[in-house]
Order: sequence, then C-alpha cells, then structure tokens
Amino acid sequence: MNSTVVGTVPEVSSPSISSPWNHSRGKRMLDIFFVSLVFLPCVPLMALISAVVALTSRGPVLFRQTRLGKNGRSFQLLKFRTMLYNRKDCGPGVTRSGDPRITPVGKFLRRCKLDELPQLLNVLRGDMSLVGPRPDLPEFLQALAVDHRGLIALKPGVTGWATLQFRNEEELLASVPKEHLLSYYTETVLPLKAQLDLAYAQRATLRSDLGILWRTLLALSH
Repeated sequence: MNSTVVGTVPEVSSPSISSPWNHSRGKRMLDIFFVSLVFLPCVPLMALISAVVALTSRGPVLFRQTRLGKNGRSFQLLKFRTMLYNRKDCGPGVTRSGDPRITPVGKFLRRCKLDELPQLLNVLRGDMSLVGPRPDLPEFLQALAVDHRGLIALKPGVTGWATLQFRNEEELLASVPKEHLLSYYTETVLPLKAQLDLAYAQRATLRSDLGILWRTLLALSH
C-alpha cells in the first residue's frame, strides 16, 4: 500500500510537556467569549440546516457519538447528520470521499464544515475547546503508542494544528484500499496527527490559538 498518501505532512517529535495555556482559565474565557459572539448569528443557519437534513433523509437531525475528552472522560460529540441513518450497520469509524453512506446534503455540509456547527454547544458545555486535538473514537485513541498518550490529557478542539494539516483527510484516505483503511488510519494517520497536536500543545499561547482560528476561517473561505 502506498505510504505517501499523507507524505506532505512534516515529521515532528512528540513533546512530553504541555504549555500552561492549554489548561488556563484564559483559554476557557476565550472559548466562551468567541462562542457567545458567534452562536446567536449562527442560529438561523443552524435552523435552516436542521430543516434541510430532516426533509431530505430519514433519521435524526443531529448525529451523536461517544468520543474521548480530556483525561479520558467520554462525552457526546454533536454534529449535523450527514449520513444515511441505519441503526444496525453504522459501518467503519473512518470516513473518506465517495463513502456511499454520505447523503448529497451531507456531502455539501462536510465540504463546508457546516456539519460541525453543533459543536459550539460542546464548547459551551466544556466538553471541547475551540482549539485542540480533534476528539476521536475511544478505540482509536486507546490504540495510540505510549509516547502519544499525552494527547488524552488535552481538551479536544473544534479545530487545531493537525486539523488544518489534514483538512483534506477524506480525500487523502480515498486513495487507500478499503481493506486497509482502518489499519492505515490507526497506524499512520492517527500517530502523525498526534505528533502534530502534541508539538503544538508544547508551544500553545493565546496568540497561537487566535492564529489557528484565523487560519481555519481562511481555509473555510477557499
């Protein structure tokens, strides 16, 4: 299998020391301030998305899934549902472009990242931060090597350094054979993302978090 699918991502070491900013009151205040600023203006858009999802495919509007948060505490991640609703066959926990489970509306929402909007509620609840490693399924995080386990000590984020580097992850994974998808994700992609997020956590500051948010907005506009 071609191991160069994510070859453009730089290799970095995994730091063991996290910046005090990651656990500071200031970071939490930034989360609350930013979400309070954008939540009300987003309500009409979220209402419209809810209606479109409900009218175009069967099932609940919101997708809820257990993810691991800070210090291994589980929480319910919220997203707008972008896949066909099937209780009996949820399929693999890794998604890639061309996945037949994704609805036409879901494809648009995922491309524009609008399916992530309900996570503003996760941030308000304190489950997530605006900036941090993306929360993953428990079985994936538990499969991390020992030197990457520091990732679980961090509060997960809506966006982050690894998220920006892997913003086209679904397209990258589309070139991986289906039978190797899960192993490639857990053995190659997830460790790389963990390294990037841990390296960022070592140097994280208010300024760098604002920079991540700005770069995320720029990426969404293209």
